[in-house]
Amino acid sequence: MGRVYNFSAGPAVLPEEVLKEAADEMLDYKGTGMSVMEMSHRSKAFDDIIKEAEKDIRDLMGIPDNYKVLFLQGGASQQFSAVPMNLMKNKKAAYIITGQWAKKAYQEAQKYGEAVAVASSADKTFSYIPDCSDLDIPEDADYVYICENNTIYGTKYKTLPNTKGHTLVADVSSCFLSEPVDVTKYGVIYGGVQKNVGPAGVVIAIIREDLITDDVLKGTPTMLKWKTQADADSLYNTPPCYGIYICGKVFKWIKKMGGLEAMKAHNEKKAKILYDYLDQSKLFKGTVVPEDRSLMNVPFVTGDAELDKKFVAEATAAGFVNLKGHRTVGGMRASIYNAMPIEGVEKLVEFMKKFEAENA
Repeated sequence: MGRVYNFSAGPAVLPEEVLKEAADEMLDYKGTGMSVMEMSHRSKAFDDIIKEAEKDIRDLMGIPDNYKVLFLQGGASQQFSAVPMNLMKNKKAAYIITGQWAKKAYQEAQKYGEAVAVASSADKTFSYIPDCSDLDIPEDADYVYICENNTIYGTKYKTLPNTKGHTLVADVSSCFLSEPVDVTKYGVIYGGVQKNVGPAGVVIAIIREDLITDDVLKGTPTMLKWKTQADADSLYNTPPCYGIYICGKVFKWIKKMGGLEAMKAHNEKKAKILYDYLDQSKLFKGTVVPEDRSLMNVPFVTGDAELDKKFVAEATAAGFVNLKGHRTVGGMRASIYNAMPIEGVEKLVEFMKKFEAENA
């Protein structure tokens, strides 16, 4: 079977060029006579890999010198605990609930202190981003937390919240490296890489140095203390070596594609093709208010659960896979991350038009 068009929300499509390169180096990485999977994380070869990966992500995102880049394990979900453990000095934090992952992070934070929900879009099934221009943030809140792109519900912050001087913490798992970002607006940006950057198993955390201290909550595990990881340059224990190696290759691919400005233009073009069709279709409807639509995750429905099921089955048979919506939402969802070619979205829309004509 040939390559399918993979619209999975994660683990997700990777650039074919990167996969081919990794395949070529699988048995012998740069004359070492072994795979990156087999080499010591203390070896010169791996030290070069992780240092180059860090240099490339710093270049791509314009990460200032006073921010650390950590390559960690445990996925984004482990940071739901690490964030309060490292930052809750006053035992209080503000959370903006725009979907399942922000909600889970909020619930986790409640174990460590007072987590305050200062805004939510739960009233309309998370189909919009609430107005965050004048939130009632407690004066003594240690940070304000957001999930910037909501994978399940297909929403994205177009304007960051007014945190009124409080540290902003953002989970960017599903919009990582999809467009330029001003790192200085955040205290912490982190994301699991399995959606837009690499294979599952790595979480990248970009943290301002003044937030990396020994002053953490009592009982914080050694491994979850950011200072442990920062002091050891992400090598306190054996890191997810192969995942980091692939992330490094993806960073180089993005640079080759023209960097984050070019990536944003590429992603806007793809998203426009799909949203334009959804806006004029009589069968399919997008579920998100237009002003808050994600460039990465596009949920849509027919309004008939049986027809949705039929569409997913026929699309899968035609080589458009992983279009079933998240179990909490139903319908369909096309995740069109960086590595999804424009041709994939064009062909999906062609297929949707055909399905619409046959099922009108």
